[in-house]
Amino acid sequence: MANAVVPLSPAVVAEHGLSPDEFQRIREILGREPNLVELGIYSALWSEHCSYKSSKTFLKELPTTGPRVLQGPGENAGVVDIGDGLAVVFKMESHNHPSFIEPYQGAATGVGGILRDVFTMGARPLAILDGLFFGDPAAPRMRDLVDGVVRGIGGYGNCIGVPTVGGMTFFHPAYNKNILVNAMAVGLVRQERIFRAKAAGPGNPVLYAGSKTGRDGIHGASMASDVFDDEKAQRRPTVQVGDPFVEKLLLEAVLEVLEGDAVVAIQDMGAAGLTSSTFEMCARGGVGMELDLSKVPMRETGMTPYELMLSESQERMVLVVHKGREAEVVAVFKKWGLDIETIGIVCKEPRMRLLWHGDVVTDLEIAPLVEAVPLYRRAFTLPKPLPPSTPVSLDGAPNEGAALHALLASPNLCGKRWITSQFDWSVRTNTVAGPSGDAAVLRIPGTPKGFAITCDVNPRYVAADPQTGAAHAVVEAALNLACVGAKPLAVTDCLNFGNPERPEILGQLVAAIRGLAEACRAFETPVVSGNVSLYNETDGISILPTPTVGMVGLLDDVTRTVGHHFAGAGDIVALLGTTRDEMGASEYLATILGRDEGPCPALDFASARALMNLLLETVRDGMLSSAHDVSEGGLAVALAEAAMGPRGLGADVNVVTPLSSTRLLFSQTAGRAVVSLPAGRERNLVDAGRRYGVAVALLGRVVKGRLAVSVNGARAFDLETSALKTVSESAFLKLLEA
Repeated sequence: MANAVVPLSPAVVAEHGLSPDEFQRIREILGREPNLVELGIYSALWSEHCSYKSSKTFLKELPTTGPRVLQGPGENAGVVDIGDGLAVVFKMESHNHPSFIEPYQGAATGVGGILRDVFTMGARPLAILDGLFFGDPAAPRMRDLVDGVVRGIGGYGNCIGVPTVGGMTFFHPAYNKNILVNAMAVGLVRQERIFRAKAAGPGNPVLYAGSKTGRDGIHGASMASDVFDDEKAQRRPTVQVGDPFVEKLLLEAVLEVLEGDAVVAIQDMGAAGLTSSTFEMCARGGVGMELDLSKVPMRETGMTPYELMLSESQERMVLVVHKGREAEVVAVFKKWGLDIETIGIVCKEPRMRLLWHGDVVTDLEIAPLVEAVPLYRRAFTLPKPLPPSTPVSLDGAPNEGAALHALLASPNLCGKRWITSQFDWSVRTNTVAGPSGDAAVLRIPGTPKGFAITCDVNPRYVAADPQTGAAHAVVEAALNLACVGAKPLAVTDCLNFGNPERPEILGQLVAAIRGLAEACRAFETPVVSGNVSLYNETDGISILPTPTVGMVGLLDDVTRTVGHHFAGAGDIVALLGTTRDEMGASEYLATILGRDEGPCPALDFASARALMNLLLETVRDGMLSSAHDVSEGGLAVALAEAAMGPRGLGADVNVVTPLSSTRLLFSQTAGRAVVSLPAGRERNLVDAGRRYGVAVALLGRVVKGRLAVSVNGARAFDLETSALKTVSESAFLKLLEA
């Protein structure tokens, strides 16, 4: 046997991210010492990133089925029925550690990987979203990290021709040494053309297609399954290098070849490269493979079987093809100028046999590597959050106008045009509403329908109360979709947490999953795909718990959608929902008073769902001119954002309340929306609100050029909309240049 077995030192085992107990378990499975190739394969497939060994037990609580679900977790991406024989395919993934090491390539290859997850299912990608979580803008490297990540996302998405239509950006010192880059992609497929990564048919050839394999990305999966420190941050060779132009060719070649019936199964080479793709395909199909690694296209000389199995070089695919049909598949990829080689065959016995120039490198049983991963139910400590009624002092609060200016200039609430202007969000001409709104809206070609997409989480809420805070992310996403008239369908998630070996961190994850499960059941939005990213911790400092939620919704008539800006002078402005004194974990408290504390706002699923249904009905019926969810920054910020549109329209409103003006304007009570509608229709809105049990307060009218807000008849502020817009749009560049 090539690569003869020699005793592996404890240091080598540790470098592969395996514990002594795990290594002993491998010895017992094999009945001997593993060789280096086998150690690498086990380390990759048993890594946290690939196996979910610390989270799988808890993920079972998430709802994953529903009447529209065509494919849930376990494949490259989730698939949901949208009628007319069509389906939407979507998934979210993280690329956190690589983006901190090398921000441009880390973010770019994160986009490339999530796009491959979608088009491997047979779907043409239509949109990208990103969830970006950065540290204090003044922290070391942070401005360079922001710049590199944004350029990486734009560089890859723009070049491949898929619009980046929205997302979210959040800043907090907890991300100073561990930024998060979460990428979501959405595509469209005919239901009869959905493909899966399930190898079948002993004797069928296994083909490698796409870029040649290099040494980039080796140990990427194990790096993503470990805590960070300055030494590990130097691992630049573990960051993959992407080429969006090759990915564009690969996308078109894959979609063309999947139009025929020659392909049995297809899988992209993502984390753990050729190892994960082939072993997982075999495990799903209950078959094995024999691969000749010397036939893998290589771009570097002297590569070894170990490197070929663990490389995470980008833009590569594995295909299982019906025997005798290889030539037609090869012809398609050659037409697109891509490498393609037959590297093996499917075998009946569920084993992976690897050859190198005729010698056997290894012969492994597949099941233990994929199905017998050690699953841990580690000790955890559930958090004890403050009750929502815990009082929050506002001593030292400035006047409301000054506070609004400061919030609009803050990193989390200021305009992000500096980011979105680097993204081509209208390419392919399907984008109806792009970045900066409550949700992005795209038309579904050939139909009157559209779909809306959004991603959301408030890490401050999750830190204050992981269960309720995670549920807030689902509710916020659902209301964002409802504001543009889209009925929520399903969820993808990216669960970003610290070291699960710490009981308090695992307790955050367990509580957050419970919150997600509870909210997804309440809104009938099953989780159809997702990703868990643990060990987001550097030098013992963990990130804020960040369970990012991506959600897709459906519009029966895309022309009925509305935006969040005020649209017509003289329109009536109304507030839907009730405001309570909930200043804890708020942007106001953190930005204006410098206190990152207090309880997470309460959450009432029934009330939030009633508001969602009211919004869906009133947008569908053409009653509303605009709709905007009230979230971070509260009512004052929601009104200001509605007033910063291209028409220069603001509002003159008066709010009647038992609360103080500061608490009324900046409370972050969930389940509210600011809407506007033509005068004369307000009685219809009030009646609709009564039917759904949603409070409707008529506040005033849309006016030109100013935002004037009174509370109980006393003027809180009267500001020019142009000044608000200038403050918001100039702030982000100033933060980067400071």
